[in-house]
Amino acid sequence: MLKAKILFVGPCESGKTVLANFLTESSDITEYNPTQGVRILEFENPHVTSNNKGTGCEFELWDCGGDPKFESCWPALMKDSHGVVIVFNADIPSHLKEIETWYSCFVQQQFLQNTQCLLIAHHKPGSGNDKENPALAPPLNKLKLVHSNLEDDPEEIRMEFVNYLRSIVNSVSESRDREEMSIIT
Repeated sequence: MLKAKILFVGPCESGKTVLANFLTESSDITEYNPTQGVRILEFENPHVTSNNKGTGCEFELWDCGGDPKFESCWPALMKDSHGVVIVFNADIPSHLKEIETWYSCFVQQQFLQNTQCLLIAHHKPGSGNDKENPALAPPLNKLKLVHSNLEDDPEEIRMEFVNYLRSIVNSVSESRDREEMSIIT
């Protein structure tokens, strides 16, 4: 069985933990509590298999605290990750600038491909459902951007996340196949 490690990163109060719980079908959180360091959620998704081989995949979703005081932990969090989901609150203008740093540290410095990254503009309950795409600086504007609003359309974000997981599993599977072939030859 394949294993994949996905990081949820982004600014404080962007909704990472709420989304992580929803997407992994973990417990609901009713009040805001900043994540201290990292929280690891393990899950499987029956809709995601490896390259039509029917091989399942175990996922580790690392819900990373957004406070800069945890920056010294970032190298350990990044180690052996297969994908990065950058979550930001679409209603807080400063988050647009902050996500550039998250992208630089967690995607570019790890040499991940843009296909291994997903950008989620999270809309908190009661904030409206403005799905207008924010003005993203390059290279963020090349990433897949998904809007999430768990109040108005929760299944849309679940479907987009499953598609993202499928692309990660295919990437991990192809990498493993290449590694096996290099051993054989």
